[in-house]
Amino acid sequence: MLVPVMLRVTRANRTFVSAAGARRRIRQRALRPAPYGPPAVLRDDVRVGVEQRGGWPVYTITRREGGGHGTVVYAHGGGWVGEIVSQHWHLAAQLAAEVGTTVVLPIYPLVPFGTAEEARVGIVDLVASSHGPVALAGDSAGGQIALSAALSARDQGIVVACTVLIAPALDLTWQNPCIPEVQPTDPWLGTPGGRVLAEHWRGDLDLRDPVVSPLFGDLAGLGPVTVFTGTRDVLNPDAHLLRDRAAEAGVELDWHEGEGDVHAYPLLPTRSGRAARAQIVLTLRRALGT
Repeated sequence: MLVPVMLRVTRANRTFVSAAGARRRIRQRALRPAPYGPPAVLRDDVRVGVEQRGGWPVYTITRREGGGHGTVVYAHGGGWVGEIVSQHWHLAAQLAAEVGTTVVLPIYPLVPFGTAEEARVGIVDLVASSHGPVALAGDSAGGQIALSAALSARDQGIVVACTVLIAPALDLTWQNPCIPEVQPTDPWLGTPGGRVLAEHWRGDLDLRDPVVSPLFGDLAGLGPVTVFTGTRDVLNPDAHLLRDRAAEAGVELDWHEGEGDVHAYPLLPTRSGRAARAQIVLTLRRALGT
């Protein structure tokens, strides 16, 4: 499989493989923030808009021909320190065009300036102010944000049609005893750097607070959840725990596990990635009634 080899050759795990690597990335991003605007070329059947909401740049992607229905609020991944990248933009454009909806992409503050609580408040506000049915989605760190926001929205009586989680970070203590078993096969993520980033992201909250680690939240009453996880991802063991706890809480959970797939595989240009994206489109079309 070429993707793991490419990830290892390009040292994609350098932020996570050591605490020093994570601290170095934080310093770099503090001094030189990454650009976050859309790529020069997206699908020609969508249009992109942007406005300031609560101090954040918030982008919207819609069908150029109009006629969309509902909203998907998407929280991008990047380990809480990495900015939105082209893969996120292209997925969002695909969802807008093929689901027939408005995709909202907030540019939330990152480590060392942003915290989990700030992200939760901002995302829930976007959900609450959306028109028509609304879904939440996110990958990796964005999966953590999306599920934490879904729990908060439920507590505030805000209806979320569904929550789509791509390789979500669920427990920022990184204490799952199965993680060391998966780690040798994961070419992307690692516990040492993950712990450093988690310490920054939690702000003043405990790592087990559901705003930081949604796996510790009470799932009862949550709307439908869809999970995509690869077996070569150190976050995979926690995804299994989420599936079990959702069943115990009576929450509908649609499970998609990519055997041999790496972290966030639905964003990759692979056969399994394309199949996952097609499934996400179907899931959101059903949830939003498009």
